[in-house]
Amino acid sequence: MPCRSCGACCASLRITLPRCELDSLGGPVPAALTEPYTATTACMREHPDIPGRCVALEGEVGTAVRCAIYENRPEACREFAPLTILGHGDAACNDARRRRGLAPLPEL
Repeated sequence: MPCRSCGACCASLRITLPRCELDSLGGPVPAALTEPYTATTACMREHPDIPGRCVALEGEVGTAVRCAIYENRPEACREFAPLTILGHGDAACNDARRRRGLAPLPEL
């Protein structure tokens, strides 16, 4: 599966989520891995040593990656590039891949 080796989206895009998704408010996303963004939203923290990279992303982008909170990831992550499971990208997925020097996935 491309997402297990890629991770470009998690290293290129800042994820914003409604605060109701935080575990401190009954949702699944660990609040400790987020920071306030607006009065009603939060965003995933960046890795302290790698700006632009989600703190929950583990591994080497383009080689082998995994999300440390996969089962509890934000809805925005769940909905991003749904065709990658079939080996297909979309404009947003392929833009993130280009930013990380990776070839685009075929689009439908």
